[in-house]
Amino acid sequence: MPWWIPEIPILEKIIRPLIVYFFILLMFRFLGKRQVGQMTPFDLVVLMMLSNVLQNAMIGPDNSVTGGLVGGFAVLMANWGITRLTSSNRFLERTIEGVPTLLIHHGCVIDAALRREGLSREDLLANLRSQGVFDIEEVKAAVLETSGKLSVMRREKPE
Repeated sequence: MPWWIPEIPILEKIIRPLIVYFFILLMFRFLGKRQVGQMTPFDLVVLMMLSNVLQNAMIGPDNSVTGGLVGGFAVLMANWGITRLTSSNRFLERTIEGVPTLLIHHGCVIDAALRREGLSREDLLANLRSQGVFDIEEVKAAVLETSGKLSVMRREKPE
């Protein structure tokens, strides 16, 4: 069979990657923001293995160029659609992307929030140090954004 003719129906080439896309989207949503924003070498290994494991679920027995393009187009269109929906609907945005999490308030670490986000105190301290903060008392607020980035607001120094 020629390399450009899909070996499975086009509809299946669209549905398979969409199922995997939504599976990954849900898993990252439920696993927390840390998975996205602060990858460790272990996270990278898991991500690489995940891509390899899910590859066959997406392509099935089809290795045609056309099949790959159709599957890739389906994923890109799903991502575009999700982006459009979340930008115009606050409820969907919060449901899919989550909400920012306050981790430090007036120099006090909120341990329950750290546990909920799967972060250790050492992860938090390392992130603060990377932003030039070496003492938690300097922090008025630290928020873990939905992107996984830590935003830090320092206390104002008395003059």
